[in-house]
Amino acid sequence: MRILLSCLQGRPRQALPAYAFWRTYFVQGLREAGHEVLEVPGADWPEGLTCAYGAELQAWRARTWQRVLDFAVRESRDRPIHLFLGYLYPRQVEASAILELQRRGIVCINFFCDNVREFRSVPAEYKPFALHWVPEFEALPMYRAAGLPHVHFPMPCWIPVALRDEPSTEAEPPTFVGSADILRRDLFGRALQAGGDFVIRGCGWMDEPANTCEPWKARSTSEMLLNQVATVRRDGLGALVTKVRDRIRPLNSPPIPTSNIREPPLTPDEYLRVTREAVVAVGVNRVPTQRALNRRPLAYSRLRDIEAPMLGACYLTEWTEGLPQLYQLGAEVETYRTADELSAKLRDLTGDPSRRQSMRRAARRRALAEHSLTRTMSKIQEIVA
Repeated sequence: MRILLSCLQGRPRQALPAYAFWRTYFVQGLREAGHEVLEVPGADWPEGLTCAYGAELQAWRARTWQRVLDFAVRESRDRPIHLFLGYLYPRQVEASAILELQRRGIVCINFFCDNVREFRSVPAEYKPFALHWVPEFEALPMYRAAGLPHVHFPMPCWIPVALRDEPSTEAEPPTFVGSADILRRDLFGRALQAGGDFVIRGCGWMDEPANTCEPWKARSTSEMLLNQVATVRRDGLGALVTKVRDRIRPLNSPPIPTSNIREPPLTPDEYLRVTREAVVAVGVNRVPTQRALNRRPLAYSRLRDIEAPMLGACYLTEWTEGLPQLYQLGAEVETYRTADELSAKLRDLTGDPSRRQSMRRAARRRALAEHSLTRTMSKIQEIVA
């Protein structure tokens, strides 16, 4: 198929969390699957997430989507474009352009990976798409309730062929790689307090955590009111209630010893190596959100649940409803639900080299055979044919 791809391509170093890897995974994975990938020159998709609502965002939409339509017309003159595959947030969507692409015979599919963190219901902006690729098992009821056509396939992941074998050495201790947030600090502080033995690598861990015990720092009444109104408009009244409850009952997390933190942050190549070569690669699926209390965090299966097994890791990650749909738990990947369980299972795996080897082999085979972008696109091709 000829696929017109929109997955946050744009100018480097936008004021956004890391996102450039999505283009690598989509482009390389689609090409490996035998598809031709097209990208719109000059379309800066991340810019749409940094524009202010109103005239600035409207101007970006008009400019960007006109480029998309003009490009689609030019590229379709000799050979058809079969799919428009987007990774689009609601604010980036221009419904009229999606409908025009589909009027021209280009099936429009949107992938989104943070439905349960970002939305209470499927945004109206998503309705024009012919198909929705929903990677979170927990988000499926949302799309069923909306009555929108959707498919449940794994997160799109691609790794270099040279890294798809079993690692020849375990050169790193049990390791988590990722940035700091309030929930990860709490989980790891408690796991280390319970006797867990692992290291943490990523941004922000050496910084002083936010003082959740003194949330009402000096601000004017008008600033506080404006902030609360913005929260309600964006996420509903329940989000404000959750925010207040979290401040009334903060987590009071145990400190993380600096001896368990490794700096500086890893480069992309180092990240792949450490994930492969760690005695155990640790995953975390809980996310900070005003849709759930910090004491009862929201968790769902993430990209690393595909990526780490593909890399041949011995993988221990946080249990979610979606994981039993992906792996045989205990045999291919191992899971935990609490900090104490994380500590105990790390100890068990660290002391059992033969089980680690068996898990690495089984999870890698399952992920590469059943969760690859090649397999997903084959199924999508059958659906849209």
